[in-house]
Amino acid sequence: MVVPQPYQNHNGGSIEFGNDGYLYIAFGDGGARNDPKANGQNRSQLLGSILRIDVDQKTDNTAYKVPTDNPFVGVEGVRPEIYAYGFRNPWRIAFDRKTGKLWCADVGQDLWEEVNVVNKGGNYGWSVREGAYTFGNRTPSAESANAIDPIWAYDHSVGKSITGGRVYRSDRLKELEGKYLYADYVSGGVWALTLEDGAKEAVRNEEVVAGGLPVLAFGQDAQGEVYVMIDSGKGESILRLEQDK
Repeated sequence: MVVPQPYQNHNGGSIEFGNDGYLYIAFGDGGARNDPKANGQNRSQLLGSILRIDVDQKTDNTAYKVPTDNPFVGVEGVRPEIYAYGFRNPWRIAFDRKTGKLWCADVGQDLWEEVNVVNKGGNYGWSVREGAYTFGNRTPSAESANAIDPIWAYDHSVGKSITGGRVYRSDRLKELEGKYLYADYVSGGVWALTLEDGAKEAVRNEEVVAGGLPVLAFGQDAQGEVYVMIDSGKGESILRLEQDK
């Protein structure tokens, strides 16, 4: 799969295997500011979307196959690989290994950084909306009026570039069990979100690290332990959270 990028930023780029065995691929809107090509809401191409493909199968034209239960299979003018759309720069996606929920952190532009739980076929609003609000002077379309709100968002007084993380599933730090860890690359803060079953927004956001930790990504091992990846001149780039003594 080769997807042309019109600009140098907003590449997204996370890939994750879901609990269903399919590969999920997160693409940004193609870059620049204000989504100049309106890719976020254009389902005839692959940018600004999360894709879902079967890499164990192939067709005469592709080295993969589109699962037959993808939400837009058979819809005229829509790429069938698309699982959900309306993203600006989904900087890290991750599955909760226990529940199978797909989490996505989407980097904002002017005001809002957001955390989404991704639903099959969902429209997450960009670039008609940023977070849960109308973006700039864009006129909402009938379709974008049904866009899904983030389960959590914060403004640029808190941080300016969200880094999506993982749901903590280790029993080492029981205070974090079941919570979604995420960070902001600019402010260096790390937080833990609590989302209750069936809720459409997080009920609690707890500070884990006050600041100074420029997190690029999170990883997770077979025991559910979550690790923090940072850019370090010393080469000490993979960290584990510890309780403050």
